[in-house]
Amino acid sequence: MNTQYAPARVVRRRNQGPALVAAVPPPVLHPIAEAGAMAQLGCAVIWSAVRRPVGYWRAVLDEVYWVLKLCWFPLVLAVSSFGMMVAILGLNFTTLLGANNRYGQYFFIVNIREFSPWINSMVVAGIVGAALTADLGARKVREELDALEILGVDSLRELVLPRVLAAIVMTCLFGVVSILIGIVTGLTGSVLIGKVPAGEYLATLFANLTTVELWTSLLKSALFGLIIGVVCSYKGISCSGGSTGVGRAVNQAVVISFALIFIVDFFFVSIMLGLAPELQTVR
Repeated sequence: MNTQYAPARVVRRRNQGPALVAAVPPPVLHPIAEAGAMAQLGCAVIWSAVRRPVGYWRAVLDEVYWVLKLCWFPLVLAVSSFGMMVAILGLNFTTLLGANNRYGQYFFIVNIREFSPWINSMVVAGIVGAALTADLGARKVREELDALEILGVDSLRELVLPRVLAAIVMTCLFGVVSILIGIVTGLTGSVLIGKVPAGEYLATLFANLTTVELWTSLLKSALFGLIIGVVCSYKGISCSGGSTGVGRAVNQAVVISFALIFIVDFFFVSIMLGLAPELQTVR
């Protein structure tokens, strides 16, 4: 609408928008703007993958190999060490309560619902997310992304989409591996300390191993992988300021990923406990 011929009331309403935005303090406005840009990037990635689901799977496979090469040893080391610590603490806690026969089911619930998805996301965000942001950030400051746009190449589909999908796939697969390692570490702790027989541990564990528990854990891991891929990709393709800007973007990407994972985890668990009441039953 041309403001020259617009009514005065309409002109005043249109001019109030920028004035209200300018009145918001930058420390408050900047995070909101970044959150909106990340959500927009995530929607664009999902739409690009669904609209034409061909042509990028080879790149996704290469990224999967890259993620596996970076993360397999830190993941196994972190899950084994932290899992043994949680197993020992769980045994001590159930001993204090006089409920060692419940150790297997409680340890499994903690492992599959919270521990495995959380430790996976921390490893993937700290290693893969940092490397992803540094790679895209270096391409950005070297103006490679601008060169691709001049050549008519969709940088989002060629560079961002394979990395986000690889983060989702590998976070889910790492979730399965960490669940298995957690079960083994719990069994090892019960056998070494000797307070819970192995047969009793496995019996209570498999009594709580349900389909709902498994797909909920994998869905949470996939959501965490999506968050890590989108946040780190956005920070990489939007950084500026040379090598210093790339380093700053890497730090911000990892910290934002950690914060969003904790926030999303709270709401996800709350929603799933409401949608699936059987998750609140300990067998």
